[in-house]
Formats: sequence, C-alpha cells, structure tokens
Amino acid sequence: MKKALKAASLATILSLALAGCGGGSSEKKTASADAAEGKQTVLELSIPEPEGAKFDVAAKAFKEELENLTDDQMTVKIHYNNSLGGEREVFELMGMGSLDMAIQSAGPMGNWVPEFNMFDLPFLFDNREHAHAVLDGEIGDELAQKFEEQTNVKVLGWVENGFVATSSNKAINSVEDVKGLKVRVQENELQIDAWKAYGADATPMAWTEVFTGLQQGVIDGHSNSLATIQTSKIFEVQSHVALLEDRYAPGPISISKATFESLTPDQQDAVLKAAEHAEPIGRQANEDKINEAAKFLKDQGLELTEPDKESFKAKTDAVYEKWAPKIGEEIIEKVKNQDY
Repeated sequence: MKKALKAASLATILSLALAGCGGGSSEKKTASADAAEGKQTVLELSIPEPEGAKFDVAAKAFKEELENLTDDQMTVKIHYNNSLGGEREVFELMGMGSLDMAIQSAGPMGNWVPEFNMFDLPFLFDNREHAHAVLDGEIGDELAQKFEEQTNVKVLGWVENGFVATSSNKAINSVEDVKGLKVRVQENELQIDAWKAYGADATPMAWTEVFTGLQQGVIDGHSNSLATIQTSKIFEVQSHVALLEDRYAPGPISISKATFESLTPDQQDAVLKAAEHAEPIGRQANEDKINEAAKFLKDQGLELTEPDKESFKAKTDAVYEKWAPKIGEEIIEKVKNQDY
C-alpha cells in the first residue's frame, strides 16, 4: 500500500513538473484567461500535515479570505501530508512554476540561502515575540527577498512550527542531565554540533525511524514540537518532556513567482491580503496546538520540566564560533539586537 501511494505521489509530481517544463507561459496564459473570462482560478497548495493540523488552519483561513476578497473568483485546493512531495521538492516545484503554493517548514530554505540556517542556532531567539519581530521586520523581508531571487518562490507571510521540546525517559533539569544521552537530531550538521556541545551523543536519524528507535532504546530522546510529540504518539515510549526551547522553526506561506506574476493586479492584491489575514491565525493555531498537547501529555502521565536554559547556553560558544561566519555574523547580530 505504501509503495502504491509513493508511486502515485511520484506520478503526481512528475505530471506537475511536466506541465511546468517549458510550459510556464501556458500556465500563465491559462490563469490570465480564467481571469479575463470570469472563470474561477484555483491555486494548488501543499502542506506537510494532515487535515486539522496547524498549517491546515492557516491554509483554510487563507482560502476563506481569498474567496471572500474575490467573490469566489479565486479559491485554493489543499493537498495534505506532503502528497505532492517532500518539503524541499515542493519548493523546487514552485520554483519551476509547477505548483502554486505551500505552507510548510522553513527547514530546507538554507539549501538556497545560507542565512536561513540561523534558525538551527541554539537559543538565538528569546521567545516567540522576538522571533515574530525578526520575521515581520527588515530581517524577514531581507531573507524573503534573497530566497525569491534564488528560487523564484515568493514568501507571503510567516507562520510557525515554533519552539522545540526534548523528550526522554529521565528528567532534564540542566545541561548535566543530557551528558551521554543519545539524542536524535535531524540529519543536520549544525544540530549535531549543538547537541555535542551540550555533552549529548547526537544521533542523526530519519524521522520515520524515530518511534522505533525510541521504543528499542537505539536513541534515548529527541527534539520536536509538543504537538508532534502528541500526534506521533511519542508519549507511548517516553516518560519526560523538557521544555528546552533551544530552537525555533518558522513556516513560510509561499507562492510560485510564476503563479503570482500570472495573476491580475487585483488578484495579486487579494493573495497578499489573504496571506496577511492567515498569518496571525496560523500562529495562534500553533500556540493552541502546543497548549492542547501540553495538557494531553500531562494527562498521559508524562512529566514536563522547565530546564535551566542558561546552563545549556553556556555550552554554545563553540557552535557560534564555527557557524556564524558561514551563516553571516552581521545578520546574527541583527537578530540578537532586534527590538520586540
């Protein structure tokens, strides 16, 4: 069944890519023709999560507002669970003009613009307000502009995966408690360096292997959002969650530049306004899901701790010394000095 679904997904991606290869202009003509003829324009939008998850809340808010602003002349079709491809593939499809929109993690964006890797730096952001001020201001605009220039994908706004927590089978109250702990990290060199600096045994592992790895003791813990710890049933194989919040993950609302430029000025204005409307709704949805997950996990008997973050921060100097020159020391300093 999984193989059949994967084949279907690949076939969908291929058909979308073929439609876009050498055919970007035909897609633009179709969108323009639809507008001229008064036909409804349908934007295809990908999210990595299932229906009802935080990105879906943002996507539906965008869809509803877009329909309202255009008297139903524009709408959105939402594709769930990365059914059109993984997050990097989705950015690539948008860049080719083969997919219209996405709301997903910013994780792959560092492959094109190194400054995006700053979101993996430990404790760069003090809190959500700090992160939002960065994304909503000059720094966020600069990052979005660079990404558009490199990929032909336009960022319309920022929602979030938010801050991560760390699950384990022991209480984590300070950095001393993770010494020697086998902590799963994404296959990401910066994350590996950060957890090694804390004294843990950083263990890169694909997400699909994490539950089994925890269940069998191959790894002792992992970092993720509280909402994902709930929905992925990590609570069945872990007894503690530390609200470490050492890493913040934004989620762009993005659109193919080819799609955006194929729209009429009025349609472009509606898309921009719909994204502006969806942004705070998406952010609140993430906060709501995290609060719901915290209550759920406590009800399941898990212990949630608030570790001494300063003890972790004290171990990160070497991480910044290595990565700041690669990411850009100037933008890191701007982030640190951002008013909020």
